[in-house]
Amino acid sequence: MRCKKCTATAVSENPVLCKKHFLEHVEEVVHHTLVSRRLVRKAEKIGVALSGGKDSITLLYLLRKFHGKVEAIAIDEGIEGYREKTLEDAKKFCGKHRIRMSIHSFRDEFGFSLDQRLTKKDRPCSVCGILRRNVLNKYARAFDKLATGHNMDDEAQAILMNLLRFNWEALPRGGPKPGIIRDEAFVPRIKPLYFLTEKQVALYALLMGFGVGFAECPNARLSYRAFVRDLLNEYESQHPGTKEKLVQFYLVLQSKLKTKVSSAPLSHCLRCGMPSKGDYCAACQTARVVVN
Repeated sequence: MRCKKCTATAVSENPVLCKKHFLEHVEEVVHHTLVSRRLVRKAEKIGVALSGGKDSITLLYLLRKFHGKVEAIAIDEGIEGYREKTLEDAKKFCGKHRIRMSIHSFRDEFGFSLDQRLTKKDRPCSVCGILRRNVLNKYARAFDKLATGHNMDDEAQAILMNLLRFNWEALPRGGPKPGIIRDEAFVPRIKPLYFLTEKQVALYALLMGFGVGFAECPNARLSYRAFVRDLLNEYESQHPGTKEKLVQFYLVLQSKLKTKVSSAPLSHCLRCGMPSKGDYCAACQTARVVVN
């Protein structure tokens, strides 16, 4: 199969491009997203949530290339046999590209690792997500914005999950520039990889020789997202373009959905000061620092 832009052999099927033109395509998509969605301003300092996987490494590389003012924030949840390797990949990448990186652990923040906190009744991804967001919120305050490596597959999954769960309040909060409520304790999020598929990001990381692993977190298979992911992947294989159409449909409706959700300010956690719907935030309750 030949590249649609030249006579070289294609390395990708969607779009059909050779290595040179595929890499250019990915970079053009991300650059266009940054500019057209006004995700960053010239003087802003961007924190990048770095796990050490293909998505966050690609995000960090491209933001540094197109914006420059970036630093990496890594979270060590304490997932034995998994997080050690991804953090090592992250350290090597940041060292090679001279990018400042900070690592913050659940053990230091909450007094335990994720493995120690989980019980048989817990849903690992739910517990991890609550605590991880809390730590990222805390250390993102040093930046103007926090960038995450969510790709189109991630977003399509999130949209479908919220629909299936009738979680209508969460629906308007997605998009390349997510969030509705503005609070001084919340640093705005951005998702520059929003219009790239997971396969495109993985191929870019591979062709660029980033040297990252592609192993999935061992807890992921137990999540509701894994069920929705498999469902979407199966449907996508039978009806190509499903994920992209789902995301595009969502973006058309998003502005209308925002008017249906209250933008009233939140209160703040009595313990840690983070935004909260009640006296204590979900992280402090999940960490069992407080008992309601």
